[in-house]
Amino acid sequence: MKKALITGINGMDGSHLADFLLTKDYQVFGLERRSSSKNRENTSHLVGKIEFISGDLTDQNSLLRALKKSSPDEVYNLGAQSFVGESWNTPEQTTDVTGLGVLRILDAIREYDTDIKFYQASSSEMFGRVKETPQNEFTPFYPRSPYGVAKLYGHWMAKNYRESYDMFICSGILFNHESERRGIEFVTRKITNGIARIHLGLDDSISLGNLDAKRDWGYAPDYVEAMWLMLQQDREAFAKEKLGDFVISTGVCHSVREFIESAFSVVGISNPYRYIKKDPRFMRPAEVDLLLGDSTKAREVLGWTPKVGFEEIVRRMVLNDIEILKHEHGK
Repeated sequence: MKKALITGINGMDGSHLADFLLTKDYQVFGLERRSSSKNRENTSHLVGKIEFISGDLTDQNSLLRALKKSSPDEVYNLGAQSFVGESWNTPEQTTDVTGLGVLRILDAIREYDTDIKFYQASSSEMFGRVKETPQNEFTPFYPRSPYGVAKLYGHWMAKNYRESYDMFICSGILFNHESERRGIEFVTRKITNGIARIHLGLDDSISLGNLDAKRDWGYAPDYVEAMWLMLQQDREAFAKEKLGDFVISTGVCHSVREFIESAFSVVGISNPYRYIKKDPRFMRPAEVDLLLGDSTKAREVLGWTPKVGFEEIVRRMVLNDIEILKHEHGK
């Protein structure tokens, strides 16, 4: 039985990855920060199925202890301060966790066992002010937020350790992906939750920032499969062909406006903008206008393809938020 250690276990991707690995008969260990109250909204169903380990990406000794306790075959580093907007408010903390955290866990693995396969969650936000469209593994990076800069540091550190220590390290340059487990602070979930509240008569508007940003949106459960596929590559082929970095995307772009319109249509509203309020508080200091990925390499090398399309992702998120609110408010 293979063993896997997942950082960021309680996040959207971490919980979906744990679900997926359990179907592959893995023994799963989830790293979570020690706190007085555990945030297991996404992982309550995993209690008793995986082992939770205390650890922190800002504390290398805790990471080394987690490795010794779990003795994993694979490590998936999904832990981060992952909200782009917040990274301007807390740039130092974002850099410490999202950037230097990668260095700490890589060095812990180097010290413990260099045979461990490692996955780094890189991000399309590294492309930022894009130099070409669509973006692939060779597109130059130009991050436009402290989050994007921190992710780029982690991405290059993963590449450096792969080449310096002959370690099996893959970085997934994941474009935007969503699911019913997305955090409420993210624009997509803010929209679907807001629509659910309007639909149930709990609210009458949604406050948003830039509606014209365009993103390549996929479904999180599809994307965690890509993470796993990267680490299933043959070691010899991996080393020979330098198959370490993969763009994961759908190749289809939609604007925030299109997301809004699709989400409102789920509840039968054809004129959504009477419910939308533009709020300058949600505008980024430096905007990323367009992200569109070319995942040809992942499709050809890994045999990966996205399964759930944009409209279905939106539909599932809206209906899930309606059910959550019905339960909370006894409707």
